[in-house]
Amino acid sequence: MDGLALDGLSITLIVLGILALLVLFAGAKTVPQGYNYTIERFGKYTRTLKPGLNLIVPFIDGVGKRINVMEQVLDVPHQEVITRDNATVTANGVTFYQILDAAAAAYEVTDLQNAILNLTMTNIRTVMGSMDLDELLSHRDEINERLLRVVDTAVSPWGVKITRIEIKDIDPPKDLVESMGRQMKAEREKRAAILEAEGRRQSAILQAEGAKQAQVLEAEGRKEAAFRDAEARERSAEAEAKATQMVSDAIASGSVQAINYFVANNYIEALGKIATSPNQKVLMLPVEAASVIGSIGGIAEIARETFGTPPAPPAPPVPPRPVRPPSAGQS
Repeated sequence: MDGLALDGLSITLIVLGILALLVLFAGAKTVPQGYNYTIERFGKYTRTLKPGLNLIVPFIDGVGKRINVMEQVLDVPHQEVITRDNATVTANGVTFYQILDAAAAAYEVTDLQNAILNLTMTNIRTVMGSMDLDELLSHRDEINERLLRVVDTAVSPWGVKITRIEIKDIDPPKDLVESMGRQMKAEREKRAAILEAEGRRQSAILQAEGAKQAQVLEAEGRKEAAFRDAEARERSAEAEAKATQMVSDAIASGSVQAINYFVANNYIEALGKIATSPNQKVLMLPVEAASVIGSIGGIAEIARETFGTPPAPPAPPVPPRPVRPPSAGQS
């Protein structure tokens, strides 16, 4: 009997041990990193379990929702949007969100992802429909910023943070794309024509400036040459006036040689002009050669008197040439 009682006690202890293990396993909960668990007691939310080992009241508390609190990606499918200028385009996008409050995400909305998706699609139509097509194609950053601000405000009561909303594709209709291509080509041709005309205009301006500078430089050269010619004529006139004054002084003092010098100088210059005239072909000499020789003699006398050279002995008289009598046959 004692052996049977011992066996019954052992069985009881074993059963109690098993029950203790079951209670322990039921009350210990391990939450993986990146998740939060909500705890419900008799169906009512009580608290949220963080990542790691957590203890709950066995058989009374239970795990309600397993919430992923990591950043998640939600694809926004293609949808048609009518712009403000009545152009129909097709757009799609992507939404990044993160759950910050597991309890609110679990109990404030049903099917959180579907709610975020429908809210994003609705606001895409609203934001893009308030813009013209040109603005739609060139202001994606503005569209993304407006969508992020509106959707994030709308999902804030659900304990969700919208981190980014990006529009991936905006596809206009085929005929509209062709029209835009023709418009872009015409605009580029217009810019090319404007640039070409501007180049010709600039070239004409530069050529005119060059011609102007050349004319200015030519005028300055003529001015300088005229100034030099006038200066040369002035100096020549001064020299001639000085020479004339000297001759006048000599004449006033009664020097006949000075008169001869003045007359001979002018006479020789006149002969030189006659000889170099383009209309003069033949010059018959002597032209009052005796007067010229006499004038040159006067010049020589002036030079001897000026430099103190003794006068040269007079040339011997030239004997008269004998005249041959006419022959007998001539009468």
